[in-house]
Amino acid sequence: MPLLLLKDLPRYECLLESAKEFPDLDPSAAEAYLHLLRAGDDAFGVSERNLDAHGISQGRFCVLMLLWRSVHPRAPNLLGAAGAEAGPRTPAELAAGANVTRATMTGLIDTLERDGFVKREPDPVDRRMMSVRLTPKADKFLREFLPGHFRTTAKLMGVLTEAERKTLVRLLTKISAQAAAMVSPAASSAPTEPAAQAV
Repeated sequence: MPLLLLKDLPRYECLLESAKEFPDLDPSAAEAYLHLLRAGDDAFGVSERNLDAHGISQGRFCVLMLLWRSVHPRAPNLLGAAGAEAGPRTPAELAAGANVTRATMTGLIDTLERDGFVKREPDPVDRRMMSVRLTPKADKFLREFLPGHFRTTAKLMGVLTEAERKTLVRLLTKISAQAAAMVSPAASSAPTEPAAQAV
C-alpha cells in the first residue's frame, strides 16, 4: 500500500491558500513532505515490480539478504552491516535485523523454507535454539538476481549526480533522525502546551 494516497500533489499556491485557514501549515514543509512520500512510493514501486518479476516479496528478499550477508565476507560492508555475525542466524536476530515482529519473521521463514530457500536447523552454539541457513538454491537465486537488482537501483538514481546523491543522503539522514526523535519515548513524554481554558 502506498504511503501517499494522492494521485496529484497539491500545487504550492494551494498550500499557501490552505495556510491562511490553518496557520500551523508550513507550505514549504508540506510540499517537501508530500514530495518525499511520493518519491518513496515511486522508488518502492520500481523495486516491487522488479522483485515481483522474479517471484519474491520485499519481506522475503530482506530475509535472504540478512542471511546472505552473514555468510559472505564482503557482504556486510556492502550492505551496511559491519560486524554482522558470520554463519546462520536465529529467527530473533532476523526479526531484529528486519525490524519486524517475531511472528512476522516466522511467517517469512516458513514460506522461504517451503520454497527451498532456507533451512532451519539446531543452533550450532545452543542446541535448544533454531538457526536459519541459506540453501544452495537461495545462493544461486541471489547471485543471478542481484546484478540486475543493482543495475535497476543505479538506473533509478542515475538522474542525480554524485554530489546530488551525497546531498540527498545527508538530507534524508537528517529527516530520519528527526522522525526517530519524534517517536522516541522521551519525545512522547515531553510536556505539551496547556489546553486552552473553556470560557
